[in-house]
Amino acid sequence: MTDLSAVLSRADQNLDASLERLFELVRIKSISTDPAFRADCRKAAEWLVADLKSLGFEASVRDTTGHPMVVGHHPGATADAPHVLFYGHYDVQPIDPIELWEDDPFNSKVKDIGGGRKVITGRGSSDDKGQLMTFVEACRAYKDVNGSLPVRVTILFEGEEESGSPSLKPFLEANAAELKADYALVCDTGMWDTDTPAITASLRGLVGEEIIVTAANRDLHSGMYGGAAANPIQILSKILAGLHDETGRITVKDFYEGVEETPANIKAAWEGLTAGRNDFLEEVGLSELAGEKGRSLLELLWARPTCEMNGISGGYEGQGFKTVIASKASAKVSFRLVGTQDPEKIRENFRAYVQSKIPADCSVEFLKHGGSPALQLAYDSPVLTKAKTALSDEWPKAALAVGVGGSIPIVGDFQRMLGMDSLLVGFGLSDDRIHSPNEKYDLRSFHKGIRSWARIIEALAK
Repeated sequence: MTDLSAVLSRADQNLDASLERLFELVRIKSISTDPAFRADCRKAAEWLVADLKSLGFEASVRDTTGHPMVVGHHPGATADAPHVLFYGHYDVQPIDPIELWEDDPFNSKVKDIGGGRKVITGRGSSDDKGQLMTFVEACRAYKDVNGSLPVRVTILFEGEEESGSPSLKPFLEANAAELKADYALVCDTGMWDTDTPAITASLRGLVGEEIIVTAANRDLHSGMYGGAAANPIQILSKILAGLHDETGRITVKDFYEGVEETPANIKAAWEGLTAGRNDFLEEVGLSELAGEKGRSLLELLWARPTCEMNGISGGYEGQGFKTVIASKASAKVSFRLVGTQDPEKIRENFRAYVQSKIPADCSVEFLKHGGSPALQLAYDSPVLTKAKTALSDEWPKAALAVGVGGSIPIVGDFQRMLGMDSLLVGFGLSDDRIHSPNEKYDLRSFHKGIRSWARIIEALAK
């Protein structure tokens, strides 16, 4: 029996004890957004420190201006072993409305839900206590068998992820030298389906802009001024309509700088996932793809940039009808970015485009609403390749490299502040009901998640 086989067997043998430890952690009401649970958040941090110390980690509770961080360090089997930073969060969402819960949200247990599925119940069972404990329990099984870990491990568990992470960036800045590793491992993600593990290889970035167009110095009677006075709603509508051409491409100058084509083999794998399926749009009452023509659904969601109108306002919006030419009109526009698109250059060029469409006797004001670049792990990255192979060895179907249409801020922070790429691997499922009543985590996700991390850290060490 190889060492890895022995580690996997130990993970199987430890499963009941691993569950009991997770139950203990879930019982702690670490709701970060509610000041009434401040002591519980500290209790959860202290519980994790004690558990890490039991595995031989040098671990401590680190105070912040908000809820504490948990930091732990463990040497690898050799001094030059790869160094990973594992991130998770121990805080949870509020449980309201409590009357919709079928079971006590803080009395976690294993429950049979039929169809051969057993799940772990409770707030945080999936997001993110169950997920982070898969890694901790993988380390436990590895230590039990080998007495050491194959890679150097730094742990960072946050207590404010569900309340905006106000203390995270200052903490990363103050402790950058201690936390920097070869790459980060992030567990707050999910599977493609119950049999198919996934690695999130890309996250889209974001630029948010609000435009306020002003024409006359007051609202005007459309009978008296219509046809002679500039109408800011018309001006703004024309500006917004011009942001896309007839093929769905975005017309802002140099917008596609830094946008690369997705490798053909990756696109083919994505297309295979949705072949013959229309449920994604059908469940929201739609049937036809919008966006760039000639692109597949997952390519549009994961690998192509967007320009979306998120809100528009102007003129009379109350009950009934009022014949008015508004003085002002405004719109909120967001851009999702991919590749190496530069958020500030896109903002600058977007504003120049808008200003070029404003009549000489009108004005425009811009309000900035955030900006962050996209993140992309190379599809041929050795780290991604090793993790894909390790996951494929554990699950019934081969692992996929997928994208996420939105953003995960911590991943950007790790890259910009610590110079680290992140490997995003998690075992949550789409029906885990995170942030909602009756949150759960499949028992299979927890069990095979432990085994998966054992395989991954073994692979990364080679």
